[in-house]
Amino acid sequence: MGEALLAGIVRRSGPGDVVVCERSAERGAELAERYGVALVDLPGAAARARVVLLAVKPQDVDGLLGLLAAHLDRDHLVVSVAAGVTTARIEAALAPGVPVVRVMPNTPALVEEGMSVLSAGASAADEHLDEAERLLAAVGRVRRVPEAQQDAVTALSGSGPAYFFYLVEAMIDAGVELGLSRELSTDLMVQTALGAAVMLRDSGADAQALRAAVSSPGGTTVAAIAELESHDVRAAMAAAVAAAHARSLELGAPRA
Repeated sequence: MGEALLAGIVRRSGPGDVVVCERSAERGAELAERYGVALVDLPGAAARARVVLLAVKPQDVDGLLGLLAAHLDRDHLVVSVAAGVTTARIEAALAPGVPVVRVMPNTPALVEEGMSVLSAGASAADEHLDEAERLLAAVGRVRRVPEAQQDAVTALSGSGPAYFFYLVEAMIDAGVELGLSRELSTDLMVQTALGAAVMLRDSGADAQALRAAVSSPGGTTVAAIAELESHDVRAAMAAAVAAAHARSLELGAPRA
């Protein structure tokens, strides 16, 4: 995710105002060469960058903040994309008054079609949200929600691409079982998924209406939907999202 955001920012604004701090020297050198950005250490990043983007795994946040806290002040803006980690947890590790914005992006940011959702911490004002939104707009759409909704956002759109990939994978396999080549089955499903998503975005109709438009009485689609309903796929999807939500809450809980 960090590289997706880096790539989008560099494509939009160029590498001149971007510096990268990476724990792995080898990975850092790779990013510096690929995107033309300066590679610096943590103190150097805080000294040169006013907006500090934390793109690490949730379990690594506390250690990173411990190293970074002494170098940040109220003139910085901390933007975190660590899943489940609350702004309060980040603020507690920093000097009082440092503005923090929590973001839940998703992997379609890699192709500039991401969905990023922002929430303000206690010291973040509208101008901080505006700045974070400009940053994330480089890789897709941006929405704002109260932080209490962020775990639900994580479960729905943060993890959501994996649900779609899982379904598409299953449909590709079904096509192969019916005698199609894997290449053809993949091509059919990728374009079908893309076209369906664009219809949802651009038609003004909701998913239920679009599904009904395809479902002619007595036709093939109705037979397929009836089979899905018999297996309670809708309930299974709801349970999957609920499980992701519960895990997001666990990741955000303070460590004992």
